[in-house]
Amino acid sequence: MNLLEIIDNEIKDIEELVELSKDNISELDELKNQLDETEKKIQDLEEESLYSEEFDNYSAVLTVNAGAGGVDAHDWAEILLRMYTRFLDDNDMKYEIEEISSGEEAGIKSGSIRVENFRAYANLESERGVHRLVRISPFDSNKRRHTSFAGVDVIPLIEDSEDYELNDDDIRIDVYRSSGAGGQHVNTTDSAVRVTHIPTGIVVACQAERSQLQNKIRALSLLKSKLIIREKEEKLKKLDSIRGEQVEAGWGRQIRSYVMQPYQQVKDSRTNIEVGNIQSVLDGDINIFINEYLKWRRQGLND
Repeated sequence: MNLLEIIDNEIKDIEELVELSKDNISELDELKNQLDETEKKIQDLEEESLYSEEFDNYSAVLTVNAGAGGVDAHDWAEILLRMYTRFLDDNDMKYEIEEISSGEEAGIKSGSIRVENFRAYANLESERGVHRLVRISPFDSNKRRHTSFAGVDVIPLIEDSEDYELNDDDIRIDVYRSSGAGGQHVNTTDSAVRVTHIPTGIVVACQAERSQLQNKIRALSLLKSKLIIREKEEKLKKLDSIRGEQVEAGWGRQIRSYVMQPYQQVKDSRTNIEVGNIQSVLDGDINIFINEYLKWRRQGLND
């Protein structure tokens, strides 16, 4: 065999190896695609398993109330309300401001947001509880560090609440002039309605509509949702799993702390998740807290 034949045979061997390699690479690519598809299905199933509670798929109403801390607490409540509207905007969730009650000096005493969105309740349930803020107070001329609190409540909008009967003697309806700041998500109205359920002391308010009648209808619907939840809690003895413990917005009760000084950190006391970029959180980036809460909740239900 001459040199040319030897070289020609070697070339053929190399070509065969190249073809085999191509086949192997093609098979590897196919296996990788199958693995990616399987991982995606597993991830989708994992995410779906987080939404297993009775009211998870419902729309919701989120309410922020100023707690201990005076004018700083009123300001903090307004900051939280803004945080939630930013979050809703960023996630294309349809919402409307139901009611805002302004503070005497600054901020708000309370504010409610109606969120009409699939799984709004599940994705906002993590926010229920006391939120604590530590910062240099902008209202303190001596620039001292202050701690203030705000309470957040979240309830599902129960679709069949119209079937719930209210006793007229058990409710008091007051009409007042709205005091909100207005804007694209709230209408100016002189027909705000506050409904008090006398036996339980539950109070709801609505100023989203220009019509006093429409505000009354929406407030009564919200009150029915709250009463239905209350009944289910009492019957099933599951306060923690349905609404969580309702506590005063003050010291030692917080579910999440937002510290601006002497360092910057947001920490959730239930999941122990910490975020150093507090401004990003206050601008509505709270998805990490929501996702970790849903995992924490599922773990608690499985224990």
